Amino acid sequence: MKVPFLDLSLQHCALRQAALAALAATYDANRFCLGRDVEDFERAFAANLGYPAVLGMNSGTSPLHVACLLASFGPGDEVITSPFTFISSAWGISYVRATPVFADIEEGGFNLDPDRLAAAITPRTRGIVVVHLFGQPARMDEILAVARRHGLFVIEDCAQAVGARYWDTPVGLLGDAGTFSFYPTKNLGACGEAGAFVARDPALLTRARYVRVHGSDRRYQHNIIGGNFRMDGFQGALLNVKLPHLAAWTARRQAIAARYREEIRLSDTRLPVPEAHGASVFHQFTLLHPRRDQLREHLARLEVGTDLIYPRPLHLQPCYAPLGHGPGSFPRAERAAETCLSLPIFPELTDAQVEHVIRSVNAF
Repeated sequence: MKVPFLDLSLQHCALRQAALAALAATYDANRFCLGRDVEDFERAFAANLGYPAVLGMNSGTSPLHVACLLASFGPGDEVITSPFTFISSAWGISYVRATPVFADIEEGGFNLDPDRLAAAITPRTRGIVVVHLFGQPARMDEILAVARRHGLFVIEDCAQAVGARYWDTPVGLLGDAGTFSFYPTKNLGACGEAGAFVARDPALLTRARYVRVHGSDRRYQHNIIGGNFRMDGFQGALLNVKLPHLAAWTARRQAIAARYREEIRLSDTRLPVPEAHGASVFHQFTLLHPRRDQLREHLARLEVGTDLIYPRPLHLQPCYAPLGHGPGSFPRAERAAETCLSLPIFPELTDAQVEHVIRSVNAF
């Protein structure tokens, strides 16, 4: 039996008629940049997931950039983030010419370790970018306690955590700003690039709204330095079609993850551990195994697709070589990169395919 790591065509085929009708309506009305489709999505996303307001943007990277601009990070400032994440988590810091400072991840988990975070703070530290990796909320109570002690601006990177909650609060509303990605492979994916920005403070949202459109609150008046971070109308229209299905898709991901956790019995394997403070929405189901590469080859022979997310931590990426980190600088992140393996977990997997994945892993 063949089990792809991800097959977006199944979701898009099921929604094809509704998606094409939505695109046609947007096309016929010439609603190409922001406009009603984006506004409808912003309202529905906020209402469904518990945000006071949402700003649609043109990628998941853009709201991270905007958040760093609004925090007034700049040259000479240090902003702490995780070394085990996608590179975008650090881009916003670099775009404003601040310095990314890495703190290692938890032992047995993938998110920022609050103790390592506290140890990384210097007099130049101005903020934190917390990543809710793979859909699992980070330990925000402890992280926010550190931030409050030092007066730090906290950005939550929720790119992989749409729909996740920390205790009773939606991720993105715990810190000062929250950012989302709707890249096609995400739990809620557009058919192209798209993202979103959220915040508790209405004044911060207002400033973000200006920054999104060239620093302007009305045509040809530019109050602050801004950019072009607008979501396009087609992506808003498509996300409106997909959003009503998010809860069911999330429940299916969680059900698949529960089976993996209960039935995978391979020795020396570390599986994701449920956290009391917030259930993962399982953008990925990533295990750790000391013979990861051989396990991956074994699964490929049995036609089970896998991926390595992420095989090289940020501090060892060539673009951050000037920071001076070498192998051994963040051992937990490096160990995760060397032993991580992500299994198929998209909602359209059949029970038979899930069973095949489990049997194949256990047969290694």
